[in-house]
Amino acid sequence: MGKKIKKWGMVIDQRKCVGCHTCTVACKSENNVPLGYWRSWVKGIEKGRYPDVKNFFLRRLCNHCDNPPCVDVCPVQATLKRADGVVMMYYGKCIGCGMCIAACPYDARFFNPVRRTADKCSFCSHRIDANLLPACVTSCIGRAITFGDLNDPRSEVSKLIASNATVVIKPELGTLPKVFYIAADRDLMGRIRISEKYPEAIEEYQKTIPSKLSDYWKR
Repeated sequence: MGKKIKKWGMVIDQRKCVGCHTCTVACKSENNVPLGYWRSWVKGIEKGRYPDVKNFFLRRLCNHCDNPPCVDVCPVQATLKRADGVVMMYYGKCIGCGMCIAACPYDARFFNPVRRTADKCSFCSHRIDANLLPACVTSCIGRAITFGDLNDPRSEVSKLIASNATVVIKPELGTLPKVFYIAADRDLMGRIRISEKYPEAIEEYQKTIPSKLSDYWKR
């Protein structure tokens, strides 16, 4: 029997995140991301009334979906999903059309003004291919970020998912993200609130959902 292919994934424990942005800085440094642009970032929200106030954070990055809409819309196959699940940019093929940027429902892509191509998080593919952890994982002061093989039940990420209630961002899209969160704040997750205008909100929201059957991004 051949060796089982790895399936990389990430678990972010927001109980341990202090919003220091060390992961953001490490990512920019490791991947030479231009000033004013980010492959990953940390969203924050303040809740409560003084003196009972608390900060909540949510680390954001490419979700390396199992069903990535960015791959479907790329006209030149500059974005592909590897066998190990990492969604990659092949810069030499990219023509900078921006279709993948518009198609990503997680706002995880941007136009790199230096490369003149689309860009995004790669799970530090150059590092994991060398049996190293992504820069954000090694830099996190709270050890809030865990990375590993989802196909290995003995890996730390698999154990965390099995032993904790985890969520993904926008599961309703069917993209099957491979970035999982523990104790993520609902107000930072981008879900639609139930209200009197809920039907209208759903209709408007569906317009922004990219899929093989949607032509919204073509307009």
